Amino acid sequence: MAVITISRQFGAGGRTIGQMVAQSLGYTFVGDEIVQMVAEKAKVSENWVASMEQEAGSKWLRFASSLVSKSLVDRVLGGERGDIDEEIYVDVLKQVLNRLADEDNAVILGRGGQYLLRDRANVFHVLLIDQTENRIKFMQTRYDMKPSQAVKAVQNEDRRRANLFRKLGRMDFDHPELYHLVINQARVTLEQSARMICRLATAGAAA
Repeated sequence: MAVITISRQFGAGGRTIGQMVAQSLGYTFVGDEIVQMVAEKAKVSENWVASMEQEAGSKWLRFASSLVSKSLVDRVLGGERGDIDEEIYVDVLKQVLNRLADEDNAVILGRGGQYLLRDRANVFHVLLIDQTENRIKFMQTRYDMKPSQAVKAVQNEDRRRANLFRKLGRMDFDHPELYHLVINQARVTLEQSARMICRLATAGAAA
């Protein structure tokens, strides 16, 4: 079978479409659960991982490092490393994503899967894009947000997404060459997108 990674501009419907695809194919949908899995793997709190993804400053990272001892990190990761830092976070995230890919039959939302799983033959990468005003409207209607809340959510998540990819050393995350399929949600419905992704996965797995 196959694994599907969905990268998306926040508000383009990635979670909704991913859940639809997973349900249609009988796959496991993995979204924010990855934060918990990384936290468990690295033996740190979920709040720490979430903050690591959101924060870009070395000052904060040094503070976070002081909360977790080097000996604990060495036991968890089995390596001679220094303090908890971005490199270790990315390393653990890669381990978790590859473990998910080993288990197969999964839809993975975000977390740099298009980079960290790029060499896996059984993984298909999808990018969802849309205009900013459409993404804001989607958050208002789908999640019952006020206009100001929707604007703030989209802006914050766009910033968080850029920060995460900066930690991966990449800023070309919306480049179409990284993906098997790029879908402009301004031109298709959620259901149409889900069907296209399902066809990609089933045809690719059968090839």
